[in-house]
Amino acid sequence: MELIFWLSLALLAYAHVGYPALIAARARLAPRPHRRGGEPTVSAVIVAYNEAARISARIENLRALDYPSDRLEIVVASDGSSDGTAERARAWEPDGVTVVAFETRRGKPAVLNDVVPKLRGEIVVMADARQTFDTRALRALVAPFADTAVGAVSGELILTSGGATHVGEGVGLYWRYEKFIRRHESLADSTVGATGAIYAIRRALFAPVPADTILDDVLIPMTIVGRGYRVLFEATARAYDRPAATAPEEFRRKVRTIAGTFQLFARNRWLLSPRRNRLWLQTVSHKGLRLMSPLLLGALAASNVLLVEAPLYRLALGAQLAFYGAALVGALTRGTRVRIPFMSVPYVFCLLNWATTVAFLRFLAGRQRVTWDKAAQ
Repeated sequence: MELIFWLSLALLAYAHVGYPALIAARARLAPRPHRRGGEPTVSAVIVAYNEAARISARIENLRALDYPSDRLEIVVASDGSSDGTAERARAWEPDGVTVVAFETRRGKPAVLNDVVPKLRGEIVVMADARQTFDTRALRALVAPFADTAVGAVSGELILTSGGATHVGEGVGLYWRYEKFIRRHESLADSTVGATGAIYAIRRALFAPVPADTILDDVLIPMTIVGRGYRVLFEATARAYDRPAATAPEEFRRKVRTIAGTFQLFARNRWLLSPRRNRLWLQTVSHKGLRLMSPLLLGALAASNVLLVEAPLYRLALGAQLAFYGAALVGALTRGTRVRIPFMSVPYVFCLLNWATTVAFLRFLAGRQRVTWDKAAQ
């Protein structure tokens, strides 16, 4: 029981604290600089499903970017929309916007497989209809491609109004923590995946992915890593979005993302091979161990209860109970503006681990779809 307790505690500590410290130290001691500059031709692709209400504003946002218009191709790919998304997008065709309308909804990966090989730009920028780009985002996003060793670049997603509720506050803190890790992975070598809302790849490096892939924004960049290129994180290439306003909304998002991570590892075993994946340590530490967190938390609690006779373990059990008690308080005040210090982090941590458990069950049952039903605005 002592071995189980200390091993579980060590792995949890490493996954959530030790690895971020390790990658930050590696980035400081052995950074890998890269060249910047240039204005390559760019194709910005928006894959949209029933986005009639905001597709025009999204196109306006892309057309207003600080980038030469004669070097920017904007393509809207409607994935079986039934609300007039394609028709509204076609109003922009006289301004050079290309609209590709698919009759049936298949999911983003299938659309990308069809559209990307036909694009004109040297660089392909993946975008969603939901977010907006900062004016200089595109210029910042493509600048690292001046280095021929760079195959993909991820921008930074900025979550606005993060402190309105415990959920929003906790998600905002979690996202800043996640970006800290990605920034230092990029400085050391490459990030594990990209931010789906804003990332770019060399068109020549795109390879079709299975149509039911859930995390195309991880599989596509990691396939590029597998070909010997770097995937960078560019913090000055900013997209803006709001965090989840409610616990159910964040829960649905995370279940889908985590189910996609299970799918990723099950199908791409090379990611877990230190001989085939040069980012093996980052992949296992950043993605793999997080999938084990619910199991490790359960083992830690169970072994602690069985060891409770010893004073040290009574203290440890008290700390666990206090942490879960704080999470409960956060749950009871979720969706409110009641501000109790430090409640949001335990609550969101437990929410994400419960999402991991549900995601694993959905993955086993094959119940997680590639398509995504957006939250109401």
